[in-house]
Parts: sequence; C-alpha cells; structure tokens
Amino acid sequence: MNKDPNDPLLMDHEADGIRELDNNLPSWWVWLFVLCTVFAVGYLVYYHVLRVGPLQAAEYQAEATQGDALKNAALARFESDVATLKPLSDAVALEQGKQSFVNLCAPCHRADGGGLVGPNLCDPVWSHGSNYVDTVQVIIHGVAEKGMLSWRGVLKPAEIQAVASYIYTLRGSNPPDPKPPEDPSKPTVPMDFE
Repeated sequence: MNKDPNDPLLMDHEADGIRELDNNLPSWWVWLFVLCTVFAVGYLVYYHVLRVGPLQAAEYQAEATQGDALKNAALARFESDVATLKPLSDAVALEQGKQSFVNLCAPCHRADGGGLVGPNLCDPVWSHGSNYVDTVQVIIHGVAEKGMLSWRGVLKPAEIQAVASYIYTLRGSNPPDPKPPEDPSKPTVPMDFE
C-alpha cells in the first residue's frame, strides 16, 4: 500500500482496514514512563539488592508489635483499675454492651441471658463471683475449665465494661424458660449483687 499523499502521518501498511499513524507519544507520557522506570530500578536496588530499607513484611511486623505493646499496656492499666469500676448507666454504653453481648455472648448465654451452654446470667446463683468486678474479671480472663473464652485482647477495655454493665442489667430479670442453676448447692447471693 502506498502512503496517502494527503496525510503524511499515515503509514503505508494496513491490517483489517486499520491503518497506523506515524506520530510520536506525548512528551508527558514518555517522561512519566522514564520516571517510573527509574523509580523501579532505585526501589529494587534500595530494598532488594542493598537491603537498606525494611520490606513491607518487616514494616508490618514492627507496627504490629508496636500496636500489641500499646494494646497490652492499655489492658494492663484497665486491669489494674478493675477493682474500682462501677457499672455504667449511660444508655449509649449499655446499648453498645447489648450489641456486643448479642454478637459474642448470646451463642452460649442466650440473647436474654437465660443460659444455653453457658450459665444463666439472670438468676442469683453465680459460680465465679456475683459482683460487677467479678463479672469484668470473668470477661477479661474467661473460665477455661468451663469453655468460656478470654475476651482480653479481643474487646477493648470500654467494650468489656459496656458488656459487663449490660450483664449487670440482666440480673434478677426473669427470661422465659431459663437454664437452671449450674450448682444448686451453692448459696444464692443477694439480688443487689454488690
């Protein structure tokens, strides 16, 4: 095929009726390509050849370690203050505690606290202490011999306190068809639970 004399940029070859233009790429595109290539070579040399900078996996591990240290410090401060905690009465915190309870605790304790695999949280028989602080401790440390998970490190301190406060509101309620007390020989505790 011959070049079109009216269009000097049109090449003289054709494929499926498509003809190619003989024009240069825009200069901004060429410079962007060159800069990306230079950056890639520099990155390769810096991180993989000379090993000067940490790779992404090492950066992630360092940040995860730092985050775990912060989380453990916050939990340690919270646990040292547990003895002074009182149940929350704020409606927003109680609603958040209820949501966490329904999502995390209801599979074992039922949504109304009446007990399934786990004990009834509404009756006056409490195996691991009946006051609010005992409830917080059980949530934090769990009860391994009975299959209760430790929520330490899973829930934030504010979430633990919100769940414990919500459980506190369940005490003395009468859900339909509750689970019987796990150990009826244990003495019942006063319903004020304090």
